[in-house]
Amino acid sequence: MAKGARVVIHLECQTCRKSNLPGVSRYSTTKNKKNMPDRLELKKYCRFERKHTVHKEIK
Repeated sequence: MAKGARVVIHLECQTCRKSNLPGVSRYSTTKNKKNMPDRLELKKYCRFERKHTVHKEIK
């Protein structure tokens, strides 16, 4: 097994989290912790809101 700085992270929709919608949009992806030590923030499609929203990295 290869050992590296690349780890699997999960992104969660921030507007779904705040509103009372029945679900929360989540994506999983990878990132290199050495190059990007901060939390990742991307605009992704939220199927519950049917539009692109900000998704932030969660633990």
